[in-house]
Amino acid sequence: MKRSPYIVLLILLTFFVISFLTNIMGPLIPDLIKGFNLSLTLVALLPFAFFIAYGVMSIPSGMMIEKYKEKKVMITAFAVAFIGSLILALFPNYLSAVGSLFLIGCGMAMLQVVINPLLRTSGGEENFAFYSVLAQLIFGFASFVSPLVYSKLTFAIGHDTKESSLLTYLYTLVPPQLPWISLYFLFVVICFFMIIIITISKFPAVELKQDEKAGALATHITLLKNKQVVLFFIAMVCYVGSEQGVANWISQFLLSYHGLILLKIIDSRIVLITFTGLAIISLLVALFGTSSMALIAFPMVGFFASVLYPIIFSLALNSVSEHHGSFSGIIVTGIIGGAIVPLIIGWLGDNIGLRFGMCFLFLTLGFIFSIGFWAKPIITNKTISLFKKKEGEIA
Repeated sequence: MKRSPYIVLLILLTFFVISFLTNIMGPLIPDLIKGFNLSLTLVALLPFAFFIAYGVMSIPSGMMIEKYKEKKVMITAFAVAFIGSLILALFPNYLSAVGSLFLIGCGMAMLQVVINPLLRTSGGEENFAFYSVLAQLIFGFASFVSPLVYSKLTFAIGHDTKESSLLTYLYTLVPPQLPWISLYFLFVVICFFMIIIITISKFPAVELKQDEKAGALATHITLLKNKQVVLFFIAMVCYVGSEQGVANWISQFLLSYHGLILLKIIDSRIVLITFTGLAIISLLVALFGTSSMALIAFPMVGFFASVLYPIIFSLALNSVSEHHGSFSGIIVTGIIGGAIVPLIIGWLGDNIGLRFGMCFLFLTLGFIFSIGFWAKPIITNKTISLFKKKEGEIA
């Protein structure tokens, strides 16, 4: 099949945009609370609206791809995100923010489903692993860049710095007390240009592999009767919930408690146990240590948690022998954990304080930690070892 380096670059750009639009939520939390006068529970409904969209759209998106193909789904996804961004930009209030973030989440969910099979086809299966890692690096880079753009843009708007015609124009559109709304005008522009770029691009024909196809409803029901499938679904809920539970509340925690504003060698089960344990220890230090310790420990939680997603996913798919496409859809639906856990933390934060509310994350991380003991993959990842292991033994 003919490869398309251009489409690979387009997909990598899409990964950047997804991360840029998704990972801005955490830094915005203090501004959302102040701008809309929200309790912690109400502000937690905003990431809830965003991530619940993954639960709504993940499986239907797979079915849409089979019917309408990748190009139309990607255009639709960015169109939905465009509308969502425009709503909040033009009507900056709490209710429009909830609806806006739900629409943006729907668009991002659609993109998440479509881009991996497209990357495999345009880059070639032999290069898929390399491009997947490169895409994750770009995703991470965008999550680093987006708060910096937020900081510079809101500072310029908020301090009446008319250093360019664009900022001057934005200054006339953005409410003075809500300079961060300028970000959503930027999102509108980004989504518009992505729609234009995708529309004029020629896409290769993509033949979905069996583990990339969305199965029938009966297949999903059969899978959900499997205890391992349910446990791994819960694991994904816990992972994304833990990730977003930390990401969404770091800024507000540091502001509330410290007055700071945030500008192949071993078995995969052992890796999961080790890194989850280190994430738990880092979170403990972040929540109950000094401000200097929190500034270091919170990023360490993210660092140690960063390896967990692919391990959970690979262990899950290696635990069933068939219907991998449907199982993948169920696992991706577990991204709704990013909606549920921050909401729980927000509610607990209102009632017992944010520090102890964030202690809920020890439960979700604890469940992920347990995977290393109960997971029974059909195929264990191949490892390098000087010692001979008995069959079925954890490396």
